[in-house]
Amino acid sequence: MTELTHFNAQGAAHMVDVGDKPSTQRSAVAEGYIEMRPETLALILSGSHKKGDVLGIARIAGLMASKKTADLIPLCHPIALTHASLDLEPQPEHQRVRCVATVKTAGQTGVEMEALTAVQVALLTIYDMCKAVDRGMTLQAIRLLEKAGGKSGEWRREE
Repeated sequence: MTELTHFNAQGAAHMVDVGDKPSTQRSAVAEGYIEMRPETLALILSGSHKKGDVLGIARIAGLMASKKTADLIPLCHPIALTHASLDLEPQPEHQRVRCVATVKTAGQTGVEMEALTAVQVALLTIYDMCKAVDRGMTLQAIRLLEKAGGKSGEWRREE
């Protein structure tokens, strides 16, 4: 594909017409990281953060965000999701938390944006909950890992 699909022939932004596309099973997996000071990660893992279960709240925030993607990204289609999961994996050896979101639907357009949005919002939630003790946290490498379904079929990131 060599053209941007969200612009019409006159160059104006528009929502892509997916009405004639067949409904297929579609999925997407995205990941990202939030790096922090070791003390911040230890606080999260100990469960003694005064705001509560940081990773549990971030997981729920990411899942909720996957369902609201069309409200946040102007040209995204509203999609009925059939599955969304979000895993948060502390990686103390790297002073970070890895976030992986998997999203699925049966529909006419893919769920890459929903997976990416879930990751981003989950990581932002961790930042929000921990910024009082570590304003230097960094969100990193937010990216699509794989997608399946639709006319373009399967795609996997090659490392």
